[in-house]
Amino acid sequence: MTPFPWREAMQLGFGVLHLSSKEFWGLTPRELSAAFEALHGARPVAPDRGGLNRMMERFPDGR
Repeated sequence: MTPFPWREAMQLGFGVLHLSSKEFWGLTPRELSAAFEALHGARPVAPDRGGLNRMMERFPDGR
């Protein structure tokens, strides 16, 4: 399991959003994630099985 990126979270909260300590520590992880996505866009989502099959058909590896 990857540890939570506290340093990056605090850089966003304090350095970019200019939150007070009370405001930052009052955020839920979902709220912090939404703020990040508003600035940087959502992270790509892994394809589901159908999407993976379509990619494999489109880009066969020659096996």
